[in-house]
Amino acid sequence: MDQIMSKVGSYWFSQKANKEIDSVGDDFTSMSSSIESGTKWLVNKLKGKMQKPLPDLLKEYDLPIGLFPRDATNYEFDEETGKLTVFIPSVCEVGYRDSSVLRLSTTVTGILTKGKLADIGGMKTKVMIWVKVTSISSEASKLHFTAGVRKTRSREAYEVTRTGFTVDKF
Repeated sequence: MDQIMSKVGSYWFSQKANKEIDSVGDDFTSMSSSIESGTKWLVNKLKGKMQKPLPDLLKEYDLPIGLFPRDATNYEFDEETGKLTVFIPSVCEVGYRDSSVLRLSTTVTGILTKGKLADIGGMKTKVMIWVKVTSISSEASKLHFTAGVRKTRSREAYEVTRTGFTVDKF
């Protein structure tokens, strides 16, 4: 009976140890990928601050959650200055339900305030030709895009995150 209990105990111990080792490996992989992407994620985690998901940040600032493609998960946000930098894996285009299209660079920057993303860099929209978007503001059920001229679009079209399709150049 002692031999059986010893074997069961050593099996349980080895299973528990393997789970713990795998967990450490996952944490290490997660941390190293964050360092490679150039975000402050690791620093914030070490300080005890967890960065909220990008859609939650956009919602908090009264902007639609689908403004950026689904794979734009890494970002930096300075609450003091309002500077937002969103990292996207590759240059891409995102189409929306209202037939509008945004083209995004690998880095999109802007100043985020309640209901507005201003001084935008790295974003274009198609208005006959590709035009740089300089600001986006939210007003009830409407979004106002400034890209040379002010274009109003339905906010509803941007409330769902979408996949970006890779393009060759910004």
